[in-house]
Amino acid sequence: MESARRIIVALDVETADEARSVVRELKDEVGAFKVGLQLFTVAGPEFVREIAADHRIFLDLKFHDIPHTVAKAGIEAARLGVWMFNMHAMGGSEMMQTAVNEVGEVCDKEGFDRPLIIGVTILTSSDANTLRQIGIETGIATQVSRLAQLAKGSGLDGVVASPMEVAAIRATTGGSEFLVVTPGVRPEFATVDDQKRVMAPREALLEGADYLVIGRPILNAPDRSLALRRIYEEIDTAR
Repeated sequence: MESARRIIVALDVETADEARSVVRELKDEVGAFKVGLQLFTVAGPEFVREIAADHRIFLDLKFHDIPHTVAKAGIEAARLGVWMFNMHAMGGSEMMQTAVNEVGEVCDKEGFDRPLIIGVTILTSSDANTLRQIGIETGIATQVSRLAQLAKGSGLDGVVASPMEVAAIRATTGGSEFLVVTPGVRPEFATVDDQKRVMAPREALLEGADYLVIGRPILNAPDRSLALRRIYEEIDTAR
């Protein structure tokens, strides 16, 4: 199902066993699973390697450090067999370029596919006030577009951004080859929770998003498969 390929389920749960249960339940109904900081801290890299052996994994650790450190972390992420991982675009072009180059070299040398590498722009829990607190006076859309352009120029495969900025990213980076992965997606039946810049799945795809990261609306549903079917019904109206 085309709809299923577009969904990345966030494994934002407290234990590896809970995550395994979600994967077993939904593995034939979604395109990928996301392992973030909470689960990675609890379960560690061996859990990622285990799940990545049979499923596409987006490793969402948002690397942000000196170029050498991020490159070495990216190499180890690639060796775990993940499909995609990310880093903060605000780390700058040298950090991103170094990671892309060194990860690519190791993948070629060791004979496995390089994961997709994408840059985090502005978190979907942030708003204009959040940016002002850290000294960024430009608007969110402007800052996201600037970071997306920097990420593309640094050789990254795409970015993570709110669905509200997808159109601006497309205008800045040109064409559809540059991936846009969107968290902050809330189906019509779900609550917003702590997200501030959100959009429904149908609208996010119409804006041009490639993949939708969805966690709590699926994980917390009494019937997760039913929640997914309701999301797919929303997505199908975007075609």
